[in-house]
Amino acid sequence: MLYRFDQGGVAVADDKDAWLAATVEQPIDADEEIVDPHHHLWDFPAGTYLVPELHEDTGAGHNVTQTVFVECAAGYYTSGPEHMRPVGETEFVREQAAISAEADGATISAIVSFADLTLGNAVEEVLAAHDEAGEGLFRGIRHANAWDGSDQIRESHTKPPPELLADPDFRAGYATLGRMGFSFDGWMFHTQVSELVDLAHAVPDTPVVLDHLGGPLGIGPYADRRDEVRAALRPALEALARHPQVTVKVGGIGMSIYGVGFKRLPQAPSSEHVAATWSDDIRHCIETFGPDRAMFESNFPVDKQGCSYTVLFNAFQRICDQAGYTAAERADLFAGTARRFYRVDPPA
Repeated sequence: MLYRFDQGGVAVADDKDAWLAATVEQPIDADEEIVDPHHHLWDFPAGTYLVPELHEDTGAGHNVTQTVFVECAAGYYTSGPEHMRPVGETEFVREQAAISAEADGATISAIVSFADLTLGNAVEEVLAAHDEAGEGLFRGIRHANAWDGSDQIRESHTKPPPELLADPDFRAGYATLGRMGFSFDGWMFHTQVSELVDLAHAVPDTPVVLDHLGGPLGIGPYADRRDEVRAALRPALEALARHPQVTVKVGGIGMSIYGVGFKRLPQAPSSEHVAATWSDDIRHCIETFGPDRAMFESNFPVDKQGCSYTVLFNAFQRICDQAGYTAAERADLFAGTARRFYRVDPPA
């Protein structure tokens, strides 16, 4: 198989579909209900991931009934005031949600978009426009602040400065978000989770969910230093969990920046492989926050670079089996926590 190398220096299989198709599994539990609280949609020159592609993944065997879209700078307006252009993404996803509701498959039941929280109190205008465009689906904002001082680590797509969460204007916008009844998705690297701890303490009324296990990097200066990364991240997660308004998303584990090397395998990993690689970190998050404040996520199609949708949720089910979580705890992890946090009603 031919490989290329991404910007993190990781080998990438050129034929992703063939690589994934080499590992096929049936769902371990095809009846366990899943609300996927984190996926993207886009129609970019480099590729398309819309409802048909989403349903191909969510409908591959597991019982995925509802999903939550999280921003990825898709569908922005191309004219008008710069700060209002992200509202186009909410409109775009609302239209996709309507398509999903009419199709045979999971329904897109909530939308998390972007607004520049450094607008401070003035972000209220943008949030109100998102809410109107979402027609009842808009739930909150992700303003990614993933940044590292190494030139081997690419910052998040929002191009954040260092220590963004401490910026007074950002904090004013963050407080406005909570005051208006919306939530905050936090995407950052493991070195920054302590900054979210400070923010949660300073502004306690905004509901927060930390994405992707807290961003444990495994490339650049963090390559082959997984134990050191854990030693830095885990105390920050434990401090964060002491703030009851904070929840955690358990996923992001297919991303190449985590450095676990799935892409370097001759064929896509099995669920046993994925579970063995991530079980300790996933169980630490769940045990730290509790199943009622943790939710399994796909992060598709981004995590599709690491494994298939069925393999991913089989890995989550294997980890739950190994941990001996009760039926009620599993119901929270796979669906209940996501529904509560994003205020999603069960399907009729």
